[in-house]
Amino acid sequence: MTPLKIATFNINGIRARLPGLLGWLERERPDVVCLQELKAADDAFPAAEIEAVGYGALWQGQASWNGVAILGRDTQPLEHLRGLPGDPGDSHSRYLEAAVHGVLVACLYLPNGNPQPGPKFDYKLAWFERLIAHAATLKANDHPVVMAGDFNVVPTDFDIYDPKSWRKDALLQPQSREAFQRLLDQGWCDALRTLYPNERLYTFWDYFRQHWQRNSGLRIDHLLLNPALAPYLKSGGVDAWVRNEPHASDHAPTWIEVGGGKRKPGTGH
Repeated sequence: MTPLKIATFNINGIRARLPGLLGWLERERPDVVCLQELKAADDAFPAAEIEAVGYGALWQGQASWNGVAILGRDTQPLEHLRGLPGDPGDSHSRYLEAAVHGVLVACLYLPNGNPQPGPKFDYKLAWFERLIAHAATLKANDHPVVMAGDFNVVPTDFDIYDPKSWRKDALLQPQSREAFQRLLDQGWCDALRTLYPNERLYTFWDYFRQHWQRNSGLRIDHLLLNPALAPYLKSGGVDAWVRNEPHASDHAPTWIEVGGGKRKPGTGH
């Protein structure tokens, strides 16, 4: 398949972070981008500015919070699905699916779930169940599929700098981790963990207690590949330099490269 660079980035407010987003797009030139937490209504999405640096865009906005988008370099993403099936009453803008450069791309922003226990955590788990049900159909697709986004789950204690102070957080709850594992058990490849089985990789550093300066991070942004795409995984990483820019998001872009010949089973090559 044609080589592609696919990235996911929780932008944490696209209007406030637009200069940083545009600078990253121009420097790194990913072919496909999934954005989360736009925090902007549909008519406030900066489509013209993004098009000016070479990207077509598809978005599902929401004023003040949530919001997802899919960008395609030198192409317009073709919408496949808007909103996660299973709950017609769910008004949150958290899920978008499109075909881009021959790959079916599912961009998601899974609910945070805090405080837990409570209604927000119940919503998180119910949303997760809907995702697992829909993901089963995507996993079985004969075409390459990537599910990318902010899953708001720290899969294991190896994916966080120090779990002790986070034990009560919704991101580390046994129910959250069990749901993520059931998703993987369908046959999805956790791309970054596959490439770096023994390395601590973080994608999020909150704004408190100098967590960025101390590299006290969490891995909560994930790229999951279906069996049709997983054999083509070549490389991946985190553009941590973006987190160090002025007015940065608390997340950094996370990316993979796929394409060319198939990877040998059990290796990153």
